[in-house]
Amino acid sequence: MINILSAIVSGLIIGALARFFYPGAVAMGWVATILLGIGGSLLAGLVTSRGQREFHGAGCFASVVGAIVLIFVGRLLGIGG
Repeated sequence: MINILSAIVSGLIIGALARFFYPGAVAMGWVATILLGIGGSLLAGLVTSRGQREFHGAGCFASVVGAIVLIFVGRLLGIGG
């Protein structure tokens, strides 16, 4: 249960940072922002997987970059605003 709550909170933070740093307006609600952050974390984890589970600042940066990539791909595919 705590893992789910931590995924939601970190997804919200990462998604909000990605929306902040993405150039232009990104129209989405809180749930979509949380899912964006979780997806960005998963994407970054797939690309940079090293089997480590502890907190690293570089992992947070990679998660935000992964979420920004998801926004970009979504816009290319015509998903979202």
